[in-house]
Order: sequence, then C-alpha cells, then structure tokens
Amino acid sequence: MAIVVNLDVMLAKRKMRSKELAETIGITEANLSLLKSGKVKGVRFETLDRICAALQCQPGDLLEHKPDA
Repeated sequence: MAIVVNLDVMLAKRKMRSKELAETIGITEANLSLLKSGKVKGVRFETLDRICAALQCQPGDLLEHKPDA
C-alpha cells in the first residue's frame, strides 16, 4: 500500500493510549485499530480533524505516501 498510517507514532509521542483517543474522538477502539493498521479504504475528514485536534498534529503527521517499489 502506498499510504502509511503513522497513528501509533503520534500516540507514542503524545503519550496517549488508543483507548483514550477513541473515547476522546468518539469512535470505537475496533475502528481506531483498523485505522491504525491501515486496513481501511478511507477516513472521513471529520474523523481526521478530531484525531488531529486530540493529538495536536497535522494530517501529514499521521499519513505518509510511500511509492510502491
């Protein structure tokens, strides 16, 4: 996959647990886990906005494009 989700990295930098983030942004831990693993085909801008607000980061801190080799 060409898009890499770096949510784990930002959670570690902010010393926040997945459960806390899920509660803060109003999604289930299961959905957050799917997002962290990159097993989703898309993410709503509203959800991305809430994640960025909670983690005090930019979308580019969470998503990275890595071209296929």
